[in-house]
Amino acid sequence: MVLATPSLTEIAQQTRNAARQLAVLSTQDRNDAIAAIANALEASQKDIIAANQADCGAAQAEGISPALYARLKLGETKLKGAIAGVQDVAKLPDPVGTIQIHRELDENLTLKRVTCPLGVLGIIFEARPEALIQITSLAIKSGNGVILKGGKEALQSCQVLTRIIRDALAQTKVDPNVVQLLTTRAEIRALLDLDEYVDLIIPRGSNSFVRYVQDNTRIPVLGHADGVCHLYVDKAAEIDKAITVIIDAKTQYPAACNAIETLLIDREIAPAFLPQLQAKMPQVELRGDTATQAIIKVKPATEQDWSTEYSDLILAVKIVDSVEAAITHINTYGSKHTDAILTEDSTTAQTFLNQVDAAGVYHNCSTRFADGFRYGFGAEVGISTQQMPPRGPVGLEGLVTYKYQVVGNGQIAATYSGENAKSFTHKDIE
Repeated sequence: MVLATPSLTEIAQQTRNAARQLAVLSTQDRNDAIAAIANALEASQKDIIAANQADCGAAQAEGISPALYARLKLGETKLKGAIAGVQDVAKLPDPVGTIQIHRELDENLTLKRVTCPLGVLGIIFEARPEALIQITSLAIKSGNGVILKGGKEALQSCQVLTRIIRDALAQTKVDPNVVQLLTTRAEIRALLDLDEYVDLIIPRGSNSFVRYVQDNTRIPVLGHADGVCHLYVDKAAEIDKAITVIIDAKTQYPAACNAIETLLIDREIAPAFLPQLQAKMPQVELRGDTATQAIIKVKPATEQDWSTEYSDLILAVKIVDSVEAAITHINTYGSKHTDAILTEDSTTAQTFLNQVDAAGVYHNCSTRFADGFRYGFGAEVGISTQQMPPRGPVGLEGLVTYKYQVVGNGQIAATYSGENAKSFTHKDIE
């Protein structure tokens, strides 16, 4: 007898039921589950890498872009880093059950604001199979169920990873149905309609992909559509230090959303700085404004270049007159992801940090530090460029909400209203 394949609605219901059970498990039970996942992944590294190599080979045959291929490839080093991230998540403080407010409203009438899981997360990502590992560990730690949909280019990697994770959970107190994997493109659109069962959508992928998700769901979306990051070289920058940082920010992993796409340089330092920079990173195609072209030989930059996320070894260069001009350019063309200034002038640096509108603003370091693992979050579910929190790399704190708990002894609201209303005490409880 062939069992019927559950519908997406049924899968979502299963996930929600499993998430409710997960939410009431102890911290130790959830940490044990995360440890079991890390151990299982460690024991299955050969299988994971083999599945990923199969994905990479098929993707290359179909003409995958270099940037997407870099995100898809899950080599031994990247896999070990992802497993280390899972282990770190287990060590983080439990975000569930934290009492944020504990207040006496009146005698025998108390208020608590307590953190609790969101419920069910819908995660849609292109390539990046390690994202499945990161997000699953964060979801379990924060008491949430997760429905995952990876890109077709990462199908075999995602299937193997999900099987390993679910098998590991089956040996713990966590119901394996808390983690589900979707495999077809049609399921993306269907998932976006499940506002009754899914509490948050987190898309990770290209600009057009994230915008599609944002435009086609009533479910709240956490993510960023663009990673147009800037680095401004002030006239008071130390040239050797600045060049080292720029090379890292552009070339260490150009496909990352926190790699710089535009370099702004103060006019005073540009003639000495630009030739040295060009000589130090010949692999990078520079596209410059008119003033840049007068100093070094580069391709002309167009208006479109200032708002383009290349995810490649291409860098737009513009000469500006001041830190104020740099800030204006960034706030006009930037995507509110991560922007940095290189300067030895602390006053100028503070002006930049205060006035640039971005989730991350850096002084004298690479934008590549914009990452949940590097921030000590254990891992991240994504990076948010929205104005309201959570903002920047989102770890556990972005996966919990809170509820108000009021406990009394027969009190009624009428006692505290009208001509002879009783006053509230409103005393915070230690």
